[in-house]
Amino acid sequence: MICEESSAIQTADNWHGKLDLVYAHPDGATQLIYAHHQAPLKVQRPFYPEGQAVCHSVILHTAGGVVGGDKLSYNLQLQPQSQALITTAAAGKIYRSNGRLAIQNIDIKVDTGATLEWLPQEIIVFNGAIYRQDIRINLAENANFIGWEITRFGRSARGEKFLQGSWKSYTEIWQQNKPLWIDRQFLPGSEEVFHSPHALNSKPVVGTLVFVGQAVSPEFIEKIRSLEQTRSISSLHLFGVTRLEHGFLCRYRGSSTSEVRNWFTAVWQLLRQSFLGRSDCIPRVWFSLKG
Repeated sequence: MICEESSAIQTADNWHGKLDLVYAHPDGATQLIYAHHQAPLKVQRPFYPEGQAVCHSVILHTAGGVVGGDKLSYNLQLQPQSQALITTAAAGKIYRSNGRLAIQNIDIKVDTGATLEWLPQEIIVFNGAIYRQDIRINLAENANFIGWEITRFGRSARGEKFLQGSWKSYTEIWQQNKPLWIDRQFLPGSEEVFHSPHALNSKPVVGTLVFVGQAVSPEFIEKIRSLEQTRSISSLHLFGVTRLEHGFLCRYRGSSTSEVRNWFTAVWQLLRQSFLGRSDCIPRVWFSLKG
């Protein structure tokens, strides 16, 4: 494995972090063959809790959170047949802004026969944060992408609501120059938007899970809807499962991070068993999570 680290770029108390990862699959084992990181981003040493075929990686943000003016860039590549699961060591925090925009750009390339499971822990967007995230995934033929995003608006335990600032999340998934799924979300912080039934409806937690790469049958969609974790979602919260041309989509809006995390985890495990032929293997960094 080649690992390089450049000196941190920090201007006027702002971080410009970068993380480049390349995975390959020689001799039936997935290896992290290149890792270049620029503070505050870093990747832990890869590990293999389910055998050499699937490489698990954990990303660290050593500064603890993102402030206005910060820019984080990720470039991830899975070479043909490689299999990787990437998560984060802790919940992300987007702090109240000083008036400047915080940006996170994620560029992912998944080559033929490869599968990426992109499962970061949730993001907490503080009141007054100004944040934009752009994710672009390029899939080759017979490549798969599983990803989720869980966001809490405001520090609910402190009674904080997202009433100032703005949040944008743009996601694009392409395969051989064809758009498979384009998702653009924008939430301006205000009392009206926080309570509007067409926005958060006073529910501070939203989540999206997407699988793209293979056709999914209506019967599989019904399996997701009949999961015990799906049925246990509070009647005060909303969820949906949508079949896509080359996959499916799950949405959640509610008040409980643990509720959406448990549901997404159950969906992900069913997806693994049905499409990837893998058993359950919860990343070890999740065991310390609390509701």
